[in-house]
Amino acid sequence: MHPSRAIRNRTSHLLDGRRIVLGISGSIAAVEVPKIARELIRHGAEIQAVMSPDATRIITPEAVEFATGHPPVLALSGDVEHVTLLGPGEGRADLLLLAPATANTLAKIAHGIDDTVVTSCASVALGGGVPILAVPAMHALMGENPAVREAREKLSRWGVAFLAGPQTEGEEKIAGPEEVAAAVLHRLGRGPWPGRRVTVIGGAARESIDAVRSVTNESSGATAVAWANQAFYRGAEVELWVGAVEVPLPSWIPTRRWRSVDDLIRLSRAHRARLAESAAVVVPAALSDFTVAARPGKIASRATSRLTLDLGPAPRALPELRRIAPAPTRLVAFKLLAGASDETLEAAGRKLLEESGADWVVANDARTMGAAETSAMVLPRAGGRRWLRGAKADVAGKLVDDLGREIANLPGPRERRRPPSRRRS
Repeated sequence: MHPSRAIRNRTSHLLDGRRIVLGISGSIAAVEVPKIARELIRHGAEIQAVMSPDATRIITPEAVEFATGHPPVLALSGDVEHVTLLGPGEGRADLLLLAPATANTLAKIAHGIDDTVVTSCASVALGGGVPILAVPAMHALMGENPAVREAREKLSRWGVAFLAGPQTEGEEKIAGPEEVAAAVLHRLGRGPWPGRRVTVIGGAARESIDAVRSVTNESSGATAVAWANQAFYRGAEVELWVGAVEVPLPSWIPTRRWRSVDDLIRLSRAHRARLAESAAVVVPAALSDFTVAARPGKIASRATSRLTLDLGPAPRALPELRRIAPAPTRLVAFKLLAGASDETLEAAGRKLLEESGADWVVANDARTMGAAETSAMVLPRAGGRRWLRGAKADVAGKLVDDLGREIANLPGPRERRRPPSRRRS
């Protein structure tokens, strides 16, 4: 068995049956291509690489064959590979991924110049409506060249999506393997989610005691990140609102920050249109039940031998979210107890359903906090309960799919799909 088969579906099955043509151009960033190809295979994709002559000077065809499991196409032959791979008929690729996309290659494609396998594949893809995702890599000044900017703008108007990498050391670097995979998954998203908005609210609330101290909850934010990623992978336009988190945030998902429950409510009111247009608002945040009146400045610790906090009830965010985002938006709330029986957990979840107006409650025990795996009781408003257990990403994916079946017959997307964004606020 080829080594590429051993890693297939290690991460997900979301790209099962999807064929991707990987167009490799002559940038030094081509050395990153094996990592990108392998990451896509971990999601189930079948990768067929095509290489420009300059690309073969950077990375050998043998290395690309090892990474993908298939010999790369180096030149067109009587098999008319550009048409066979991207033209109509059985076996047509689902996506042309240009990675790395050099200034030279982008300019040629924009002007209809077909002098390499890569540009010929792009010509057929553009003519036949096959989606194209370009991942540029070039010196920053080349990217500022008016001709290159014009080429990118033209290709964007033609429907080519661009995934920009970080700009460091005077260069536009190629995006990382996980980010490329996320963009591919998003671009090829199927089912009810493409174009629909999803807002995920996660992390822990912090209620200030003074200027430097706070009362908070034990929450890593991992569940929120898992939900946001899984919805994005399925094509949703996701925004992640986070309080205190202990896990890395995905650079491919726009993010807004909040601190206390009051902050979250203010944020919700300021962005009420976003919430109201969301197909789903998912709230795995650890929201404070209690708050305290913050004292100005910093309480002098040496002058204070004992400190008593007068905690009062914190405002309730979930009912406000329900008011701002009424049906058909689906509101998913979370309930956490410690050491409770299944019956107690269900009763608490049902009570939250009624108090918050949520459509679903996902209830679990405190022992899952910060753990890689979770055990969740799912309580739909319609009744019944079921358990989901496993890695947080897998559980989140199953729940996103279940929620997708529920929203499938609701009004469709209210805005055109946009290409993946790197914006973070």
